[in-house]
Amino acid sequence: MKYRIILLAVTTLLMPRAFGRGLSRETAESVREKIISSWRERVRLQYADMMWSGDASKLQVSSSEATMPLWYAVYGNTPFGRRSLWISLHGGGGTTQEVNNQQWENQKRLYRPDEGVYVAPRAPWNAWNMWCKPEIDSLYERLIECMVCTQGVDPDRVFLMGYSAGGDGVWRMATRMTDHFAAASMMAGHPGIVGLRNLLNLPYMIWCGEQDHAYNRARLCAAKGRELDSLQRIEPAGYVHETHIVPGKGHWMDREDAAALRWMQRYTRNPYPKHVIWQQEEEVRQYFYWISVPPSERQKGRRVEVQIKDGNRVEITECDYSHLTLNLNDQLLDLDRRVKVFYHGRQIYSGRVQRSESCLRRTMEERRDPSFCFPAQLTVTIGN
Repeated sequence: MKYRIILLAVTTLLMPRAFGRGLSRETAESVREKIISSWRERVRLQYADMMWSGDASKLQVSSSEATMPLWYAVYGNTPFGRRSLWISLHGGGGTTQEVNNQQWENQKRLYRPDEGVYVAPRAPWNAWNMWCKPEIDSLYERLIECMVCTQGVDPDRVFLMGYSAGGDGVWRMATRMTDHFAAASMMAGHPGIVGLRNLLNLPYMIWCGEQDHAYNRARLCAAKGRELDSLQRIEPAGYVHETHIVPGKGHWMDREDAAALRWMQRYTRNPYPKHVIWQQEEEVRQYFYWISVPPSERQKGRRVEVQIKDGNRVEITECDYSHLTLNLNDQLLDLDRRVKVFYHGRQIYSGRVQRSESCLRRTMEERRDPSFCFPAQLTVTIGN
């Protein structure tokens, strides 16, 4: 087997000021703070007219594919910048506009967290998969970005939940956009054939009425709970979860599921887990926590497993791609020391990885998440 190494994110080496050791840890952190501050101000100005117009009909986030209306309320007295964000997905689905609108109105007041920004978006479509269509990922990202910059949300305190068709969405988006959330709770939704391996670092709750027999919801939800039990036996430090099949309840659980909010609020996202398992779901993505893959090779079912070990060591134990990019900072590794990368136990890289301003700017632009503004990248290419 032959290995080639490509070192990215050191394009500033082409500039006179970057010859040598690249940015120091202190300089990189100072540059990072300025980049994030500039991003916050830019996004705040982008949404200023909408957020402070006083016209609720203007509250929305948009992409080139769709527009998603929003309703939100702020609860508690948590300081600006440290608030939680609760994204609450309504039911309905493949029915009429009027029914989905009614379900949206219901969702606005279905739950009330102790603190934070509670957002009930209105699905852009009237379809069973309205919360997990391919076009919706960017809308969730824009919603989070908007609330972080205009409402003082902590990006590491974002929670996802949803009821019925909204629960269908939670099953799929919590496993697809796992790295965006601190915890998630699924209420009365159908899991379909979604995989659960990606939930290693995401606390997850399952709620379903014992008598919710439509589409076999109760049976399938219980089976997914047992699957998480099995995964946790293999990885005892991960797959934190609870399964509640509520006795005597059907599709409506009489708000017993509201207990999920107190459970979720105990958790904060760790954007830099030392162990990452990533399996592409039905809609594929390019990034997951601190790793990324070639856009042209994204395909359902492809897997990566990577761990950071003592000794500034990265171990790749599974990779279905021709190469893998490690997005790095000094919380993950000591970038002032030599980094060692192993694949299937064989060392494939040993050397320094330099910090650069260009990498900080590029990753902030790509991810639009302060926690994923990385000063360095290392791409290892694996070929047969």
